[in-house]
Amino acid sequence: MKRRVRFSSENPVLNLKLPAWRSRFVLFMLFAGFTALAVRALYLQGLSNEFLQKQGESRYARTLVLPASRGKITDRNGVVVASSVPARAVWAIPEDVKAPPGALAELAKLLEIPLRDLQRKLANEDKTFVYLKRQVPVDVAEKVAALGLDGIHQQRETLRYYPEGEVLGHVLGFTNVEDRGQEGIELAYNSQLAGRAGSRRVIKDRLGRVVEDVQAVRAPANGHDLTLSIDTRVQYLVFSQLQEAVERHKAKGGAAIVVDTRTGEILALANMPTYNPNHRETLTGARLRNRALTDTFEPGSTIKPFSIALALDLGRVQPSTVVDTGGGRMNFYGRTISDTHGYGKLDVAGVVQKSSNIGTTLISQRIENKEMWEKYTELGLGQAPKLDFPGAVAGRLRPYDKWKPIEKATMSYGYGLSVSLVQMAHAYTAFARDGDTVPLTFLKTERPPAGTRIYSSKTARTMRQMLEAVVGPGGTASQAQVMGYRVAGKTGTARKIINGAYATKYVASFSGFAPVSNPRIVVAVMIDEPTAGSIYGGAVAGPVFSKITGGTLRMLGVEPDAPFKSLVIPEHPLEDSL
Repeated sequence: MKRRVRFSSENPVLNLKLPAWRSRFVLFMLFAGFTALAVRALYLQGLSNEFLQKQGESRYARTLVLPASRGKITDRNGVVVASSVPARAVWAIPEDVKAPPGALAELAKLLEIPLRDLQRKLANEDKTFVYLKRQVPVDVAEKVAALGLDGIHQQRETLRYYPEGEVLGHVLGFTNVEDRGQEGIELAYNSQLAGRAGSRRVIKDRLGRVVEDVQAVRAPANGHDLTLSIDTRVQYLVFSQLQEAVERHKAKGGAAIVVDTRTGEILALANMPTYNPNHRETLTGARLRNRALTDTFEPGSTIKPFSIALALDLGRVQPSTVVDTGGGRMNFYGRTISDTHGYGKLDVAGVVQKSSNIGTTLISQRIENKEMWEKYTELGLGQAPKLDFPGAVAGRLRPYDKWKPIEKATMSYGYGLSVSLVQMAHAYTAFARDGDTVPLTFLKTERPPAGTRIYSSKTARTMRQMLEAVVGPGGTASQAQVMGYRVAGKTGTARKIINGAYATKYVASFSGFAPVSNPRIVVAVMIDEPTAGSIYGGAVAGPVFSKITGGTLRMLGVEPDAPFKSLVIPEHPLEDSL
């Protein structure tokens, strides 16, 4: 007979008999939990995959801009005057920066920023990215890397470099840290030079390192190169002569321009004061002003040839026509018009040579207001030059139906209207080109553009002869003569208007061309507020014109058209009538 073995326990939990529904409930809850986890996993990995990817990408995916290489700029002979060179952007993750004060001081010194500014940028640890400095030269960036500071990083970029520095500052302008043109040629032709940036969609880790590409790369399209009309050889000459003149006469500023009469190409343009586009700390205030294009002044006697040429063109006077200028003073509608000397009777050529205000006024009375206004307008006065360049101004030319008799008189000899130096240079091409003009340009041209008729060829040639006499011993511009070349032009000396009234401050100018036998260049010079020595255009701007013109013609290989003999310059040259 088998004996039954009984097991017993004194543990009440083991002896406890649970109802069946409770065990089923526990199993159900476990099953429901695992089911919920499975459904959630399915949802996250399947149905919500796109949403989660977007959330992840928003935290770690970045679109990297692949910058296009900005086009280089060269002069007409292929000399590079602006190009992009490698540089670095130095940036930081503030919370990761661990550096002793001495190391931060060294970093600030290398980046050329105040230590306090550097500390301020690194103080905000909530930021995960902050630029410390952009466009750092590669050699400096390497020294920064050698410091071995945690949290300090670098990325590649480019820096615009201008080899000619301040010599071409006002022509080229400059770009900002984003490589966009801000002034000059860089601004005027920014869309051509800049090209189109590419892009790259990537995943980055928290240190900014690329760990995965998530889209195809869109390659950048590099910018186009530009070839300027500028000749750097001529530009250096113009810059140095203008700088010397401004310093010698202790002037407020000045400008000069050289134009190829055949094509309208600007071979050189300089301003004083100037700036170096490589040094951003100088890019403020008056130094940025391109005076040749943005500053206007009353042209004074340099305008006289245009009203006289109009009278000749209309047949109202002949070169031999005589006008009586009297003793040098004339009452005209209650106002006094005066000359520096009493010239008596002068023919038209004499009026130009002696720069007689009275003679010019008498000749202008044979012209209608509308006729003078239309001719000035055809010459480009009162309207912005048709030149792709920022900041070019129109000057001032009032409507002819508003003119009073005295205003018409003063506008015939250079007061009551205002022009820029570029406008005057363009206007003088009408005499150098046998009566027509072509648009000015800063770009090298392949073929000469068609001209616009302003005066008849006969009138233009007649005016060339008269303007050549101005530069002779009996004229107001004997100091503008050039050995070996026949030159022609006109001086200008005008009072400046300050606070609505004429002041005892002057603008001295000279505009002319050479060689007279076959004009190749027009040169215009303006000196603003000369205070040392003379104030007159012939004595102040004339010598600058002479040196620029002679040097440019020789550089261009233009054949001399006059004998090489000593120039006759009077001890006391004739002065302009103010």
